[in-house]
Amino acid sequence: MLDLTRLNQQPLHTQPFHWGQIDGLYSAEDAAALATTYPHDAFKRVYGYGGEKDYEYQARQLVEMGTGRIVHEQSLSPAWRQLAQELIAPAYCLALSTLTDIDLRAAPMEVNVFHYGPKACLGPHPDLSDKLVTHILYFNKSWNIEDGGCLNILRSANPQDVVAVIPPLVGNSAVLVRTDDSWHSVSQVVDDCPTSRRSMTVTFYRPGSLSSMWPRGDQTPLHNYDAPHG
Repeated sequence: MLDLTRLNQQPLHTQPFHWGQIDGLYSAEDAAALATTYPHDAFKRVYGYGGEKDYEYQARQLVEMGTGRIVHEQSLSPAWRQLAQELIAPAYCLALSTLTDIDLRAAPMEVNVFHYGPKACLGPHPDLSDKLVTHILYFNKSWNIEDGGCLNILRSANPQDVVAVIPPLVGNSAVLVRTDDSWHSVSQVVDDCPTSRRSMTVTFYRPGSLSSMWPRGDQTPLHNYDAPHG
């Protein structure tokens, strides 16, 4: 399903940090299947305001950190089960290692999927220091950039200091190599957005790291996320 050759067709940008935009990851048929059957079960609300960065979104585990276990697999569509299986396969890790020039084979991996509904956002930030590489993949059939919800690659902590804007269209993706200067954000989704912004993050961590999204003993109740398909 994943066209891994797309990951190695051009080098990463080196400014303002190592990052890349990669599109055409799926065939048209697979892209449609993934967008249409995007998960809606077992989400939790994640939010915080007034700290280092403002953030609010809905998150669901897809692959448990460091174990390769597909979470709530029975509720996934065949397309999503196949995608999850390909993400935990050695070929995917090797392709990202080649692209980033970082050996990720011993790095614990975690995969989460997200709904960004109206007013959802992710303020300017570099990723946590225990992260090495993050691959962000998108699953909206269509998207108006005026509705927000786009990944902004930034030169600094200033949200207006934008280098590139990546809309969340299915088949689009972005690879971010974490540094202290790898600033990025997700612009706030407008109040009347007709659908959620849909994304998945595949994150490779430094050995010994623990999940900040799903800490041990987390008892946050899970719910279905109901929104129009788009």
